[in-house]
Amino acid sequence: MLPDVRRRRLPKLFLLVTALALPLTACGQDLGKSNFARTTVPAAAGTGQTSDGPITDAAVAADVLRTIKPCQFLTKEALAPLGLGTVEEDPSPSSIAFDRCAGKVKDPGGKEMRLDFEIGNTLLPHADKTTGQVGGLPLRVNKTDETSCTVAAMTALNPDLAMTLSVTYPGDPCRPGQTVLEAVVQKIHNGPEKYSTPSGTLVTADPCTVVDSAAVAPAVPSPKSAPTGLHSCDWKSNGTDPTITVEFVRGLPPLEGDGYSKVDLGGGVTGFQKKGTASSSECEVEWQHRPWQGEDVELAQVDYRSYAAQADADDPCGKAVAVAKNVVTKLPKP
Repeated sequence: MLPDVRRRRLPKLFLLVTALALPLTACGQDLGKSNFARTTVPAAAGTGQTSDGPITDAAVAADVLRTIKPCQFLTKEALAPLGLGTVEEDPSPSSIAFDRCAGKVKDPGGKEMRLDFEIGNTLLPHADKTTGQVGGLPLRVNKTDETSCTVAAMTALNPDLAMTLSVTYPGDPCRPGQTVLEAVVQKIHNGPEKYSTPSGTLVTADPCTVVDSAAVAPAVPSPKSAPTGLHSCDWKSNGTDPTITVEFVRGLPPLEGDGYSKVDLGGGVTGFQKKGTASSSECEVEWQHRPWQGEDVELAQVDYRSYAAQADADDPCGKAVAVAKNVVTKLPKP
């Protein structure tokens, strides 16, 4: 996805490379000293969710998770009973993603703990990091270094999707991560706060179902879709190149400038396209769907990228616009 000053998500490729570059060191049993209450995450048992079978828990179905507000799990009220320390500020929702939030805690010794929570994540610890269950869901734990740990409650398998909490904390980041994630899963099952879902909202839309494969095929031969989050979906051939990404985010209304130019998407919808400047062939098209909150609106985005093609010969914006025109016809009506 192309960078932009208007609160854009980091490129997916960058996130993937960063995740793969981290050492995959398991969170060991020597948990050291901690300044907060210890909890126990139950190991996998003969009953309940196995680590490789289908996940059938209705509370964590994708269409349910899409509507859940992420910051409720990192508030003072949510974290205080867990004994982690003092929550000094309200959690910070992502400026673009519907399902991400960040918070900070100071433990009784004054050490800072940073918490980054995402409800629908596909950049996950590998399956061999499965270490039992959390609330009946498979639990994966990956301690990447002495101060960083990611814990994941799997909500779908093949393709994998999870609620993840990334913790940065000196000494023992995995234990507080598991403590918080247990509380998250419990809250998910006991009536979490949800977004309002007015008619036509993109919050509830499945990005893998709002485009026809026939419309993607000219850009991506024999395309197959795979979710890359609750609100994003990639279309690829058998290989990895090229790719069409359909994504729904929140943000400021799109404008001309900074490389963006207007394009007619049909049906009275004006889009804004931006061609990439790197050696790869890339173009992003975005448009406003409906109001969100405050100055923000709901945005639909279509991104085409090919690392093998030359942009001048590939016409990336023509391909992205063609797919975007099809998406416009299939989105829920505001």
